[in-house]
Amino acid sequence: MIITRTPLRISIGGGGTDLPSYYNEFGGFVISAAINKYVYISINRSFLPGYFLKYSDAEHALNYEEIRHPLLREALKMHEAPSPLEIVSIADVPAGTGLGSSGAFLVGLTHALHAYARKRVTAETLAQEAVEIEMNRLHEPVGKQDQYIAAYGGLLCQEYEKDGSVRVSALRIDETALTELRDSLMLFFVGQTRNASTLLMDQQKRSEQQDKAMLDGLHFVKQLGREIQSVLESGAVHEFGRLMHEHWIRKRRRTVGMSNDEIDHLYELARVRGGSTGGKLVGAGGSGFLLLQTQDRKRLRTAMTDSGVCEMEFDFDFDGSSVMMRSA
Repeated sequence: MIITRTPLRISIGGGGTDLPSYYNEFGGFVISAAINKYVYISINRSFLPGYFLKYSDAEHALNYEEIRHPLLREALKMHEAPSPLEIVSIADVPAGTGLGSSGAFLVGLTHALHAYARKRVTAETLAQEAVEIEMNRLHEPVGKQDQYIAAYGGLLCQEYEKDGSVRVSALRIDETALTELRDSLMLFFVGQTRNASTLLMDQQKRSEQQDKAMLDGLHFVKQLGREIQSVLESGAVHEFGRLMHEHWIRKRRRTVGMSNDEIDHLYELARVRGGSTGGKLVGAGGSGFLLLQTQDRKRLRTAMTDSGVCEMEFDFDFDGSSVMMRSA
């Protein structure tokens, strides 16, 4: 049996510039942080023929083409994984909450398939295989940050070149600033899940059509990502909230459906009653989790929990995708 553990993520800055409709023309830049909430994949040889697949649903397929789950189907085809196999997926957080679960699922799955075949694999290969499946084989309107941060872990700067290549490097933040950053950030679940494809397809279409408002917004977000990198690496962690607030204002103008009245109310509540300096929705789906910065965790926690939303405590993950268990 093989069990892999792959982290989910929060987007720190530059989100949206990792889509090919943007970076193919202008180049992109994203900072992501892996967190200690995970997708777990187990693979085991089954006693019965076929593929037994258990996730939020359950399947028994005799061959690849019968598999309904597209990510599982394409990953098994890519690796030519022979039956009989049983694959089980569980996660700390539901899908559709903006934490990059599909990218983490794919990275963890391909990692498990490599390990099951007794093959060593690099984080770069895991990220590339996940990108190949989701973007090229399935033509999903997604970017690359989720696959790369899931594979590498840590706080990762990702440069997207016009030719499609990706350069990654660790955010150069010292231990004191890292601790301050972690202690200043809080995540709150706003109580919805949603498929982000509609919003991402809208961004892709408008970018390809050279929509000025969309492109200006993405140029701004990329530049803001550079500023966030600068303030965090210089130790000015308190500035992150202010920059997130700028991102919030501009992103709401850029994308219809990014927010709604309830989320707007929660965000203002966090700032006025909770003392948050700024925040953002961490995914593209207008739902899921609010990431907020504060210098007074108790005050913000009280304001948000009194409004009926739940906090999810987290820490950063520096392992990336890893094999937790390997047995004969």
